[in-house]
Amino acid sequence: MPKHPLEEADIQDLVSKAQEGDTDAFGHLYDHYFDAVYRFTAFRVPAEVAEDLTADIFVKAWEKLHTYKLQKNIPFGAWIFRIARHTLIDSYRAKQETQEVPEDMEDLDVFNRAETRVKRNHLLTMVRGAMDELPKRYQEVLQLAYVAELPNDEVARVLKMRSGAARTLKFRALRKLEENLPPECRENM
Repeated sequence: MPKHPLEEADIQDLVSKAQEGDTDAFGHLYDHYFDAVYRFTAFRVPAEVAEDLTADIFVKAWEKLHTYKLQKNIPFGAWIFRIARHTLIDSYRAKQETQEVPEDMEDLDVFNRAETRVKRNHLLTMVRGAMDELPKRYQEVLQLAYVAELPNDEVARVLKMRSGAARTLKFRALRKLEENLPPECRENM
């Protein structure tokens, strides 16, 4: 979930102001969505690449802001995650590199002890391996729901599908992910 709680009406107000050239309003939108967009990209590419891509995503959002219209019934959050998704796809096409598992997440307070970090990194590696075996659509729905922490209705809008279809897709993706995991990892879920 974005870190600064804002109501949809507040977000739309900020969008309107930003569309009129108010950079402070866009700054508030940036603050609101940055963490979720970064997590979404960092889950799919190495951290240093994710930083650059996240910056590119917000630059593209600023440049394309005049094209955003609420009349299409797409919340701004879903719109920005569509930009993120397309930016990642473009990045993959440009580089055609395999995805690496970032191991620089040791800063989290929850994983201070070395033993816990080792177990966590092992589990993360297993989950990423299982995710890599999933169809791309399953990967996307899980990343939007659990990494970017978007609510179901926004996941549906990003993926251009109905809310019920997104829930079903997420359920099937979770079930397939669990099947792909080694038995020792399933116990930790």
